[in-house]
Amino acid sequence: MTSATHRTIEAVWRIEAAKIIAGVARLTRDVGLAEELAQDALVAALEHWPAAGVPDNPGAWLMATAKNRALDRLRRDKMLVTKHDEIGHDLEAQQALTVPDFVDALDAARADEIGDDLLRLIFVACHPVLSTDARAALTLKLLGGLTTTEIARAFLVPEPTIAQRIVRAKRTLAASRVPFELPRGEAIQPRLASVLEVVYLIFNEGYTATTGEDWMRPALCDEALRLGRILAELAPTEPEVHGLVALMELQASRAAARIDAAGRPVLLLEQDRTRWDRLLIRRGLAALERAESLRSALGTYALQAAIAACHAGARTAEETDWARIVALYDALAQIAPSPVVELNRAVAVGMAFGPAAGLEIVDAMRAEPSLQSYQWLPSVRGDLLAKLGRTGEARAEFERAAALARNARERALLLERAERLADNSTDPGPGGNTEAT
Repeated sequence: MTSATHRTIEAVWRIEAAKIIAGVARLTRDVGLAEELAQDALVAALEHWPAAGVPDNPGAWLMATAKNRALDRLRRDKMLVTKHDEIGHDLEAQQALTVPDFVDALDAARADEIGDDLLRLIFVACHPVLSTDARAALTLKLLGGLTTTEIARAFLVPEPTIAQRIVRAKRTLAASRVPFELPRGEAIQPRLASVLEVVYLIFNEGYTATTGEDWMRPALCDEALRLGRILAELAPTEPEVHGLVALMELQASRAAARIDAAGRPVLLLEQDRTRWDRLLIRRGLAALERAESLRSALGTYALQAAIAACHAGARTAEETDWARIVALYDALAQIAPSPVVELNRAVAVGMAFGPAAGLEIVDAMRAEPSLQSYQWLPSVRGDLLAKLGRTGEARAEFERAAALARNARERALLLERAERLADNSTDPGPGGNTEAT
């Protein structure tokens, strides 16, 4: 019975933790303290529930317990008087520790309040005052419900490093006096960009792992998708939120086809499209349509989603509308120019207008400083050279790309392509970096 109760507590905590931390943070105005008090409520559940049984509404029990702990802390700190007006409307925090089901009776206004608390927590965890790595770790800890061990394993970083990163992040937020509030008016856009950047960083690390033995880390993709969907519910009028959700849904739809039975990467043009998840594709297209309805000119995430939609709409690789993909990359380069965007555009140009046209773009980028350690530059160049029959040069490029790759599966794939050319294969293969498009 005890083990079953512990499993229930673990499941409830994974679902409710972010809401509890957000609700308590609204009282304490301190994310670190809110997490500590939420953890106290979890310990209380572990102590009481095995003997007393799981409450009818376990999430409400945890919230009430955590808020009671917050009130106790405020009383001890002699802050109750100054905080009275701020916490007076939180009637549930003044109930007994085991208050039964009160969340079911919440009206629409209270539901909005919970949503606002979550949105505040997202903006705080992704505040630009933190480094990108710190934002990602703190977001996964507070909103993803992942343990420090799970985050460290996901990013292949030592656990003490992640623990220190999270502790420093919370200290930085406190020292910088980052308010637990929603940015308003013009202030929301730069902060929203930071939030979306972190969510997409998490997704990308799961979609194509930077280092390690695995090509993908599905748990990170799942967490990023969950965060994106929450954001879409909490900020329904922000087009780039829907653009990011669309992009992640469409890319995630390919997950089952991106690796073979042995865990080896399968690049986009070689994938079995019958294995693509049609439900995720429909969800992605719906999110893209929503983004398009909210803004006449698409943002960066929506443009990338539109590119992914071109692939999703093609029954076979040969039917892909590469000319439209080139046009979309042209538009993306106008609003968010970067060497990586240009490299991906070169892939699309090579597919639409021939490898010589793509190679001309890539050759012009070979001196770009930011791409000197980027394995996909020589990989793309190797693919284009192979298609032009310049086998020796192509092989050297794939070998150089393999030397730069930090992911074992990626390195093996690149070396395999080099070896294929060494065997004087006349078929350069579809490959290339078309997965990035």
